[in-house]
Amino acid sequence: MEEIKILIVEDEEPIRKLIYKILSTQGMLVYQAENGSQGLEMINKYSFDLVLLDILMGDISGYDVAREIRKHNLQLPIIFLSGKKDDEDIIKGLDIGADSYITKPFSPSVLSAQVKSRIKRRKEMLQENTDSNIIFHSPFKFDLKTYKFYKNDVELKLSSKETKLMKFFMEHPKQVFSKEQLYQSVWKDNDSDDNSIMVYVKYLRNKIEDIPSKPKYIKTVWGIGYEFSV
Repeated sequence: MEEIKILIVEDEEPIRKLIYKILSTQGMLVYQAENGSQGLEMINKYSFDLVLLDILMGDISGYDVAREIRKHNLQLPIIFLSGKKDDEDIIKGLDIGADSYITKPFSPSVLSAQVKSRIKRRKEMLQENTDSNIIFHSPFKFDLKTYKFYKNDVELKLSSKETKLMKFFMEHPKQVFSKEQLYQSVWKDNDSDDNSIMVYVKYLRNKIEDIPSKPKYIKTVWGIGYEFSV
């Protein structure tokens, strides 16, 4: 059985040692970095199954480390472990791309459960990505067999046209399309209707966005069209 590799990026040695003890006794292979720079160096050198990140560190903040990770790896689970307990700090961490946020002081059993849960989900996600019938872009999944669409493993009910548009977005992430291109690609009609695309984009945003009025997945690219950003 392949060992699970965890990276702890934490500048306080007692906390690093505590986390090392908790996770290593669970049979995990635990690496340690004492600051953000060292953490990024190790991430570039080794392959990890999960990263535990402190936020307030001397050189590079955990937020910046997470941003750098997400530039190159959208699937590596990130858990923030911090004494910053304000809602604004937690929301910022999750918006950057963290999978979870645990505040200090923490419960060893909760930490262990969170780590195991995120690793289990990553394995499932990697398995899904090997299935040609599944399109996965965290936190979304589109099943090409059933034409069902999920967010965080919860099915979202879409109309026929919403499903077609969402499938197209899932097949073309991080690409910008004009309303005309979307209409012709999704509805296969040369007579484009910008208003129809705008209406169905609004419908989808109401269903998939955390805050529909401030979309972070289906983004408007002013003067051009839309981009599915995951």
